[in-house]
Amino acid sequence: MIKTENLSKQFGNFEAVKSLNLEVMPGEIYGFLGPNGAGKTTTIRMLVGLLKPTSGKVYIAGYDLEQAPISAKSLVGFIPDRPYIYEKLTAREFLNFVGGIYGMSEAEIERKAPGLLEFFDLKNWADELLESFSHGMKQRVVYASALLHEPKVVIVDEPMVGMDPRGARLLKDAFRDFAHQQGRTIFMSTHTLEVAEEVCDRIGIISHGRLIAEGTMSELRSQSRSAEANLEDIFLKLTGGEEDKELIQSLKG
Repeated sequence: MIKTENLSKQFGNFEAVKSLNLEVMPGEIYGFLGPNGAGKTTTIRMLVGLLKPTSGKVYIAGYDLEQAPISAKSLVGFIPDRPYIYEKLTAREFLNFVGGIYGMSEAEIERKAPGLLEFFDLKNWADELLESFSHGMKQRVVYASALLHEPKVVIVDEPMVGMDPRGARLLKDAFRDFAHQQGRTIFMSTHTLEVAEEVCDRIGIISHGRLIAEGTMSELRSQSRSAEANLEDIFLKLTGGEEDKELIQSLKG
């Protein structure tokens, strides 16, 4: 459903992403992890068409993003780490606006929007201006709008930012239903390793622009030679953070 071929991005002399090859299947929740500056956000911006690759290809459901951008983007719901919304609209008006962008009819929007607003606990706020919403509520509006056109692929950057525990649980349940019951694809970048370990079917770890490990938890344990390790231990070992952890422990001692 998502495929990249030797995807690379260079800023001047700095190569942020280096020959990245990914393949994410229908019905899969894929976690994309890496330290700060590893290339995660640059990769996501290329996947959704906000940034043009220096070289390489992105395919969404078989569509070449460069050659058929409208067809590819119409199948994607993108949720950035910061909610970008028109704050002078109500939640209902914002969903109407986004649905119109995706070519949905008024009848389609009216049929689907109320259920999403209710699911994300926004039913009682549907006609309030977004400028009065908390950060977490704004983020839930963005989720509702991204799912309105029933995309085949959802690409999420830091899904739990600003979410309270109830919102986070709703989101995890939505991800599982969306992928495992409806057969859609979720590509999720996060620093919250516990969430990635709990929710994701497969995980890719990027460091210095290169994919250094990929697989299920058992496969990652094998690759890191850590049979009983959790994702945090594996991540630190593969990205060099284990040395920092040991240094901190020695300073405490």
